[in-house]
Amino acid sequence: MIQFLPLILLLFIVSYILAIVYWNRKSGKSEINLPPGSFGWPFIGESLSLLRAGWEGTPEKFVQERIDKHGSPLVFKTSLLGDRIAVLCGPAGNKFLFGNENKLVAAWWPTPVRKLFGRCLITIRGDEAKWMRKMLLSYLGPDAFATHYAATMDIVTRRHIQVHWQGKEEVNVYRTVKLYAFELACRLFLSLEDPNHIAKLGSLFNVFLKGIIELPIDFPGTRFYSSKKAAAKIRKELMAIIKERRKDLKEGKASSSQDLLSHLLTSSDENGRFLTEMEIANNILLLLFAGHDTSTVSITLVMKSLGEYPDVYEKVLKEQLEVSKGKVEGEMLKWEDIQKMRYSWNVVCEVMRINPPVLGSFREALVDFEYAGYTIPKGWKLYWSVVSTHKDETNFENATQFDPSRFEGAGPIPYTFVPFGGGPRMCLGKEFSRLEVLVFLHNIVTNFKWDLLIPDEKIEYDPMATPVKGLPVRLHPHQV
Repeated sequence: MIQFLPLILLLFIVSYILAIVYWNRKSGKSEINLPPGSFGWPFIGESLSLLRAGWEGTPEKFVQERIDKHGSPLVFKTSLLGDRIAVLCGPAGNKFLFGNENKLVAAWWPTPVRKLFGRCLITIRGDEAKWMRKMLLSYLGPDAFATHYAATMDIVTRRHIQVHWQGKEEVNVYRTVKLYAFELACRLFLSLEDPNHIAKLGSLFNVFLKGIIELPIDFPGTRFYSSKKAAAKIRKELMAIIKERRKDLKEGKASSSQDLLSHLLTSSDENGRFLTEMEIANNILLLLFAGHDTSTVSITLVMKSLGEYPDVYEKVLKEQLEVSKGKVEGEMLKWEDIQKMRYSWNVVCEVMRINPPVLGSFREALVDFEYAGYTIPKGWKLYWSVVSTHKDETNFENATQFDPSRFEGAGPIPYTFVPFGGGPRMCLGKEFSRLEVLVFLHNIVTNFKWDLLIPDEKIEYDPMATPVKGLPVRLHPHQV
């Protein structure tokens, strides 16, 4: 083997040089005025720099360092996860992308996301995507929440706190809240209540999550490979549940309004087309992921902030006790109660500003277009960064300071606060998340105060914002 090392090294060098030549030709940089920037290494690009910034807990540095390096505050080029990408920066970039959806740009996700989620709401476009979004909104929109969701969430939350929090001196917030959020999603989307079945799916989702924003290297030992295997097992479980539910619907043992699964099985477009079972499985997989991981992160970081700022905690507690005073003993929360939690929601928004659950999102250029004096070629991918917008001093004065009052009155300038995105592709689960976080917040602060066992615990993005030790806290129950 040793005698072949020089030949192997030579082949590697030649391949590398050819790859660079091909990459530069393909970019067309000699023919058109591309944004400044660097594509980095072939295939890998600058992906490792993006991932490293997240692991270090400062994801905004990836964008800011390149703005400083290339002297272009509005747009620069890079390569991430195997694709050439133009990064559109700040409120101007957000406004441009949100306002040109399905005109100049369209939804797109890197290879890992497309392979892991399959055909579902976030990976399709055009009229099909509009129909699917409309169908899901009829179940996940405010009108649906106004009827029974708040009470159902309140019931599940009270039971969760009774089992996993009351009587405990110390709790790992992230791990415990993750159980809650996943159980709630399983119940509301699938009517699934068996704790063993929920635990099995939950463990698979923990593996699945780690491969979503990774290089698509598909062989044993890589996180993408493990994530792909976990996704296949999740789909197998979901397909079994779908087939059983279809049978129950035919036999009258289940109703079309029972949950999201029944809704997807019985809804069609104007031409009478129904989703296939695999499409339903893919969308359920997406919503189980989105419906619990992002909420888990938000709730965990809200509890972290309330532990760090006692004055903010006291204001939230006062507001939530006012909500409780307006209810009779044992009465569940209603949608109207959620609307009274204005200060509490301002606190949640400030938490999402400083540590947004999701770093950003992607689009694809449908045509060549000009932006900030540069040409973005058709087929190029585009990225907008939530966290760099939120941490920019030009958008938020004293951006690293925790200040819920930023959201009083008219709130931030448009396109500067974008944790849920914007435009036609704004996060479908925005209201679901708001309801879930506020219902949990109401129940936790009216039962406990807490101390952080690890002050200033580091936050890392892998791929979502998570305290590295899961935020262990010491509980102090309120005296009745």
